[in-house]
Amino acid sequence: MRHLALTVSYDGTRYAGFQVQKNALTVQAILQKTLRQILKENIRLLSSGRTDAGVHALGHLVSFKTASAISGGALKRALNSLLPPDVAVVKVESVPLSFHPRFDKALKTYRYTLRNHPSRSPFDRLYTTFYPRPLDLSAMKRAAGHFKGRKNFKSFQAKDKKERSSIRQIRRISVRRHSPYVFIEIEGNGFLYKMVRNIVGTLLEVGRGRRKPEEIRRLLLKKDRRFAGPTAPARGLCLLKVTHRSR
Repeated sequence: MRHLALTVSYDGTRYAGFQVQKNALTVQAILQKTLRQILKENIRLLSSGRTDAGVHALGHLVSFKTASAISGGALKRALNSLLPPDVAVVKVESVPLSFHPRFDKALKTYRYTLRNHPSRSPFDRLYTTFYPRPLDLSAMKRAAGHFKGRKNFKSFQAKDKKERSSIRQIRRISVRRHSPYVFIEIEGNGFLYKMVRNIVGTLLEVGRGRRKPEEIRRLLLKKDRRFAGPTAPARGLCLLKVTHRSR
């Protein structure tokens, strides 16, 4: 028995997220179906996490066990010849049988992209959120600093989801401009449902002057989703990479 890890890139526009769902098209369902077609085995993917409908990924990590002796290179070529154009496997590697892409000391990095310009672009419409209003990036950077560290992010968790714990650790968060875009990048050990998009929506309120940067500390202490900002649209969010210390 072998354990293989796949690094997957996808355009999430037409998918109802990564995780398998009844009566909905998902990236996991497409991958499992294609792997079964190639390997002639009942493949079940383990995932480093889930993404929401419309969210993209450059480096979503998944793994599975197989009895097949196919090489990583041959499997990658076979997958990419059969997968739809909006899903691609960028790496195949062997991992220990005990490896789990979600629980083995993972760090995830997300990037949210805004087109912060008076005019929209048809070429950006699927991968950025159009935001024509002026933004105070200095205030947004000060606000972002309050998210760093191990904290209770219940105020930034979608209220229709229940997790075992809302404690997460953000290792790094940055806000930068590369005109006409603003990038918000967040690295952490895990994220609650819609947590990144809720953080972005709150930072945008700070950028518009509707909240003060120092207010973030009080929002975290309230542990109540009703007090944080709106959920930013899915299309601006991309999972950049999943890093494991054990790999």
